[in-house]
Amino acid sequence: MPAALLALAIGAFGIGTTEFVIMGLLPDVATDFGVSIPSAGLLISGYALGVVVGAPLLTAIGSKVSRKTVLIALMGVFIAGNLVSALAPSYGVLMAGRVVAALSHGAFFGVGSVVAASLVPKAKQASAIALMFTGLTVANVLGVPGGTALGQHFGWRSTFWAVTALGVVGLLGIVFLVPRQGTAEGPGLRTELAVFKNVQVWLALAMTALGFAGVFASFTYIAPMMTGVAGFSAGSVTWLLVLFGAGLVVGNLLGGKAADRSLMPSLYLILALLAAVLVAFVFTAHAKLPSAVTIALFGAAGFATVAPLQKRVMDKAKGAPALASAANIAAFNLGNAAGAYLGGLTIEHGLGYTAPNWVGAALAVSGLLVALVSGLLDRKDVAQPGERGGLHRPVELVGPVEELTDVRR
Repeated sequence: MPAALLALAIGAFGIGTTEFVIMGLLPDVATDFGVSIPSAGLLISGYALGVVVGAPLLTAIGSKVSRKTVLIALMGVFIAGNLVSALAPSYGVLMAGRVVAALSHGAFFGVGSVVAASLVPKAKQASAIALMFTGLTVANVLGVPGGTALGQHFGWRSTFWAVTALGVVGLLGIVFLVPRQGTAEGPGLRTELAVFKNVQVWLALAMTALGFAGVFASFTYIAPMMTGVAGFSAGSVTWLLVLFGAGLVVGNLLGGKAADRSLMPSLYLILALLAAVLVAFVFTAHAKLPSAVTIALFGAAGFATVAPLQKRVMDKAKGAPALASAANIAAFNLGNAAGAYLGGLTIEHGLGYTAPNWVGAALAVSGLLVALVSGLLDRKDVAQPGERGGLHRPVELVGPVEELTDVRR
């Protein structure tokens, strides 16, 4: 594994920790600033909004700058946002710090995915992307539980100080370990945006949004499901989340390897498995051992989609893979928000804590249907290679990803 991938994974670990750790700190933050739990919960929504806005915006702004320079700048923004959060004298300032940190999130994963792919041969690009995203998955196993425990013992600000320090480590890793990246010799921003005229790019983004909406429709309500239905104590939820996180790590790595062998068939299988696991969860949630096993499988199936979906977007946006990749991160977060909302509706209507699993399964099936449509368009392109103007054709503005992401050492 190139050392540069480790540096990218460390940055991803810090970003993943700061995104999700706030969930375990909401009561402390609410008490400290004298706001309600729902108001404190808006810190999660504010972060998601920052990701959606910042992902394409900052990637586009940095489109003519060396990708290594962009990554360094993004880690600087991340550090600044968490520093503001650690020092925040009021709820409003904390919200501002969260939004600032979130601005770097999508662009980091978007640009980082392209850099990761450039470090290895084409046949191993999805695995390289998965290795970078391992930092995000490990954050759910170690960073979030550890950050929550730190905040509960030493105050919630200590968690943001720790995440700030992680950002500094990630920044130094990028400075010293990531090879110099040449400035992309491509078209201007207007031409880069033209990749979004390709219907296949939009289908890839839709797969991402629907697939992760399926994951978060269920995962958002995992705590009440496990305590209110399976019968676990509140103290057991932390270890169940660790189990879920372990599944994320395994699924992420396996998904990357599967995508390297056969991208679209892997996506069909993974989305189908995700739907099947969520349907099973409706029934296994009523007992401790089956529900615990299902949580691990759920994590594996949910995050096995990450690298294949990211690679699919990059393949279909060859003229601007970093911009489209960042847009894909925004799609992840849109899916998170939509899934949590739709899952919550079923609970509000009295359908019980297992009902969000049905919603998640339906969303995963919808993502599978979109993937099948996209695959059919691929086959039509192969059958009619002479057609260059159709909307379903990939827009080849510069060249293949491996040419665009040339590493100049």
